[in-house]
Amino acid sequence: MALDSEFIGTRIMDLLIDAVCVVDAEGRFVFVSAACERIFGYTPDEMIGMSMIKLVHPDDRQQTLEAASNIMRGQVQMHFENRYVRKDGRIVDIMWSARWSEQEGMRLAVARDITLLKQAERIQNAIYQISEAAHLAEGLFELYQHIHRIICDLLPADNFLVALYDDTCEALSFPYVADDQAVGAMRGQLDTRNPITSVIREGRAVLYRYDVTDDAAVPVVVLPDETQDWLGVPLISQAGILGAVVVQSYVGSARYQEHDKELLQFVSTQIAMAIERKQAEICLRHMAGHDPLTGLPNRALFNEHVDMALQVAQRLGEQLALLYLDLDEFKEVNDILGHEAGDQVLCEVARRLVQGVRDSDMVGRMGGDEFTVLLTNIRGENAVGIVMDKIRAAFAQPIALPSGSVNLSTSMGAARYPGHGTSRDELVRHADAGMYAAKRTKLTGPQLR
Repeated sequence: MALDSEFIGTRIMDLLIDAVCVVDAEGRFVFVSAACERIFGYTPDEMIGMSMIKLVHPDDRQQTLEAASNIMRGQVQMHFENRYVRKDGRIVDIMWSARWSEQEGMRLAVARDITLLKQAERIQNAIYQISEAAHLAEGLFELYQHIHRIICDLLPADNFLVALYDDTCEALSFPYVADDQAVGAMRGQLDTRNPITSVIREGRAVLYRYDVTDDAAVPVVVLPDETQDWLGVPLISQAGILGAVVVQSYVGSARYQEHDKELLQFVSTQIAMAIERKQAEICLRHMAGHDPLTGLPNRALFNEHVDMALQVAQRLGEQLALLYLDLDEFKEVNDILGHEAGDQVLCEVARRLVQGVRDSDMVGRMGGDEFTVLLTNIRGENAVGIVMDKIRAAFAQPIALPSGSVNLSTSMGAARYPGHGTSRDELVRHADAGMYAAKRTKLTGPQLR
């Protein structure tokens, strides 16, 4: 059967999976094949006369215009990639092959939809980047920042937040929020009006779309004003639901579809693992540097801070002081009231010491009933004495215990940099000697009642 030229030129072209486009010198579509509707969402009639560049993703427009200029200068473009925004708001990845026809004054191009290939590539890259971020980030907030940037490469995520869930009290916390309009919709507890509630309680991704969501469901939740789409996915680990990540859209050009929900749900597993890993790392780091009873910095961490403070003081010409103290006759507290009471006393002592100094100072527990205080950037001859008097006054108040109350005093020694030494060892020796000298002058022990 012979095929006429009209059949070849129209019917066969419209059967092609790839799209054929013709664009004039001003960048307007003058011909598109039927496949364009499947790829871009617009009918051929809608696309004819439309400016090509208006369909290109805003972030890709400059490079697209540069490529078009090169084509019009006679360069053949074989594998140019960019992103387009479909009529329904979805983003598609396109690979173009194009050339310029000088005789017709037109650009001839074939477009192939490579969205699924690019999506798989981005997912693989995102999983790797999230894992790497969990290793490199110093803390949780920095990790959340990394995750936010990674998600932005997968879908529109300018408005992004992380919610963590405490199942012991059904409380939500929001350690990372990059969304000015989200604040009004956030609550500290789970309730039916909070859209995150469905995500947490049902353990599934939830997508609210203003134009397609069931009318009966809309009043149940409270979304930020002008919300176009709201997408939340749970963060599920082996230990349970850690919380959720949420992205929101307030403009029609950034809309979410079911495949966006599936995509975010897929990477959420890696996000949950990264958060859990960083939480465990921070917990271990805290345990390594803090006293398990009082929560104060232990000897190793305290000494590390003293060394750093000495470097700063030397560089800036500042003064600092080190206090060394213990509780007078603390052994009798353990012997008479028991070790549990002794532990309660130590915790209360730690609390009073922390309250008695500035936030920039540090209190540490060296072990047993021995504590240290680092005072930085001190000014005035009486500054150290004032702090010591404040600590003594704090100990003048009885410590209440379930079995009674106890009055304790403390013996303290002080060393000042640079007058009493320029190294940590010299300052510790001087303060320690002062503490024992003060202790030798005391004869009375704790009085229990």
